[in-house]
Formats: sequence, structure tokens, C-alpha cells
Amino acid sequence: MKLLVIGCGQCGGRIADEFARLGKVAHTQRGLNILTNVIAVNTDVADLSGLVNVKSDFRHRILIGAKKTGGHGVGKLNEVGADIANEDGDKVIDSIRGTDKFAETDAILLIASAAGGTGSGAISVLTHLIKERYDKPVYNMVVLPFQYEELTEGRSIYNVGTCLKSTYLAADAIFLVDNQRFIKKNVSLKNNLSKINYMVVRPFYNLLCAGEETQPKYIGSKVLDAGDIIQTLSGWTVIGYGKEDLSGFRMPFSKSTDFRDKDAQNEQGTKAMTEALGDLSLKCNPNNARRALYLATGPHEAMSMDVIKELSGALKGMATEAIIRSGDYPRGKGMIDITVILSELVNSKRVVDYFARTIEYIANSKKRQGGIDWDHRGIEESFKDIPSLF
Repeated sequence: MKLLVIGCGQCGGRIADEFARLGKVAHTQRGLNILTNVIAVNTDVADLSGLVNVKSDFRHRILIGAKKTGGHGVGKLNEVGADIANEDGDKVIDSIRGTDKFAETDAILLIASAAGGTGSGAISVLTHLIKERYDKPVYNMVVLPFQYEELTEGRSIYNVGTCLKSTYLAADAIFLVDNQRFIKKNVSLKNNLSKINYMVVRPFYNLLCAGEETQPKYIGSKVLDAGDIIQTLSGWTVIGYGKEDLSGFRMPFSKSTDFRDKDAQNEQGTKAMTEALGDLSLKCNPNNARRALYLATGPHEAMSMDVIKELSGALKGMATEAIIRSGDYPRGKGMIDITVILSELVNSKRVVDYFARTIEYIANSKKRQGGIDWDHRGIEESFKDIPSLF
């Protein structure tokens, strides 16, 4: 699968930068092109200047709203970020139009932090503009705030609620990422953020590469390609990654007749699936997924029918209501890893909680202004009071 990636705001730009690095790794190590373009969009010059892997010309690092912000950001006011994106969105459209191999793009992925200003406001607006012009799937990746941001910055909850509502109305699917799940204590902020960005992007590597392979020895018996991914992605979505070391076992498994080797092979695959489900980008109940997929990557001799059967059974046992797609990717040595996606999530507790807190934030603000009794309104009635940003 080939993606065109657009990072919005500081957080989105840095994750897009990590995608650009991943694209270089795929090209260098595997001779594959998994990205057609990577673009960073921001109202802050310094944030754009701090990127490493995104090309430094004005078509790839796009400054918007310079007249309004002076190149210094929007100060967490995501409605201002949305207005600027609407005014200067043609710069992004021009950059997409100038992509050399845009025709090969299977989907477009826009990334932003939900709690910020520029990215939180711009992501849904740009998604809407892109969908008006191009007949390709457009996905969003929305990064949820750290706990300390929620506790100390009241405005963050409002931004998250308005961003989530707007992206849900605009995008074909939204990958939800919980920053807090990846944080390491007693590690510097810079190293934490770099590691988090790496862990957010890592699950996409084999997933994007598998369908782009041209060498027969690396093409799976059941290829998971762009069509399978597109058919799976819908609405609220999470992604996870797990791996297990095979170096301690006799290889190749397929030539061994010892029952213990066969059992070990199946067990390692199941352990990797369990790790992937336990390390999802946002904690959720897999039973709430209506669509799912997994990709098993490992040595060719480890990709037996028994392993695939065990993996399918393990995922179906957790996501009982989901239509499941799967594939194998015979790459690598001494390791089996699993990428899993749960999509079309219903009753996401975390999302509902953000909406409820946003409604409360709006209600308290309007209470202070007086005039309406907000205490006795239900969440469904109040939902419409969360503004849409486009």
C-alpha cells in the first residue's frame, strides 16, 4: 500500500517526519516505495524547521497563516487553526497535485494532535478539502493528549472534543493514538517523544510493505494488500504490534516431526498476537470492533497453515463481532511479528468520555454567561453543541 502522508501542526509534523524516515528505510533495506509524498503543514516556522526527514522546500514544509500568526502558531486556539487551514488549504492541494506519483497513491493519511491548535483545527478542514477534490480514501490519525495536559490545560479537552467530532464527520477512518500508553518514566522529554513517534509509526512498516513486494520469495501465500486494508478501515480505529523471538527454537519448523517444535511454533505466533492486542494504540474492547485484520510476518518456514489457523482463532476469540481479513508476509529471520487493526469500533469509552467532558466544558462556560439550565440536558441533546471545525 502506498500512502501520501500529511502532518498537521507540531505533533503531526513530527510523526509525518517519522513516516518519511520509515519510507527511506523501506527503500534502502527492501527496495520498496511505500510513500508517494510526505508533507508537513504548520503555522509555526520553528516547528517546520525542526524536522529532519521531510524535504525542506516550500512544497513539502508548508507554512500557513503567516499574516495572522507571524509564523508563531495559533496558541492552542483550534478554531483559528481551522480558519487558517480553510484560507490557505490551496497550498496543500497544490503540493498534492505536484506529487510525481500521485496516481499510485492508494490512500491519504493526515496526522495531528487533538489537543493542540494548528493540527487539531486544520486536520478536519484539510481532510474535507482533499475529499472534495480526489476520489481516494482519506484517513486521519488523531493523537490524544498526555494526562498532565488534560489535568492542567482545560482548553485541551475542548480541543479534543471538537477535533474528534470534526474528523469523524470528515474522514473515512480515524486511527486513535493514546500518547500516555507509550510514555517512559525517568526519560527526557525529547527522548520520550522520539520513542513515542517511532512506536506510533512502527506497526505500519510491514503492513505497507507486504502488498508492494515484487520478489516472489517475499510474497505471501495470502497477500494482504491495499484492497484488504481499505475494506477494513472505517470509523474509529486502533492499530497494534507484537513480536516474538524464534532464535531459541530449531529451524526450520516445517522439517521437524517433533510435536514440541510444532507446538512451540503455534505458541510463539499466538504470543505475538496477544502482545499486539495488549499494545493497541488506544485501549479498547476488541468485541467493539466490527472489522479487523492481521498480518503475520516472519521466516517462510514459520508461516504454516497451523500458525495462521491459530492466529485467526485467537483474534476471532477476542473480536467476536468482527469481519476478519488476514495475510502472511515471509520476511525476516528469527522473529515472528503481528500487526493487527481493529476498526469500526462502537461504544468507544474513551471517545464518549471526551465528548461528555467537552459538553461539560461548554456548559460551564455558558453557565458563567447565564441564561440556560444546562444541568438537565442529555448527552445526545447536547452533542450538537460541540462545534464542528469545518
